[in-house]
Amino acid sequence: MKIIIRWLLLAAALLLVAHLYPGVTVSSFGSAMIAAFVIGLFNTLLRPLLVLLTLPVTLLTLGLFLFVINAAMFYAAAEVLSGFHVGSFGAALIGSVLYSLCSMVIDVAMERLFQHSPPQGF
Repeated sequence: MKIIIRWLLLAAALLLVAHLYPGVTVSSFGSAMIAAFVIGLFNTLLRPLLVLLTLPVTLLTLGLFLFVINAAMFYAAAEVLSGFHVGSFGAALIGSVLYSLCSMVIDVAMERLFQHSPPQGF
C-alpha cells in the first residue's frame, strides 16, 4: 500500500513540476504515473552504474556532478515516453531538482504517516 501511495504522490509531484516550470510538460495524470515509474526504474537500475563510472568527476566537482546524473535520468525518461516532454537538458536539470525536492518532502511525509508505534506492554 505504501508503494502505491508513494507512486501516486510522485506522479502528482511530476505534474506540479510541469505546472511550475514551463520546460517540462506532462499530458495527463496517467502519463505522469508512467513517467514517475520510468524515472524510478532508471534511478534504480542505471543511476548506480553512472555514479560508479563518473566517480572521479563527481569527487572532483565535490558531488555537484550528481545533479547532472539526475538530470540525465530525467531527460532519458522524457525521451522514451510520449506523454512526458522535457525541452532541453537545462530544463531537465531544473525539473530534476524540483522533482527531487518534492520527492524528499513525500518521503518525509510518508515516513511520518506510516510510522509504527512500538507495541504497548503490560
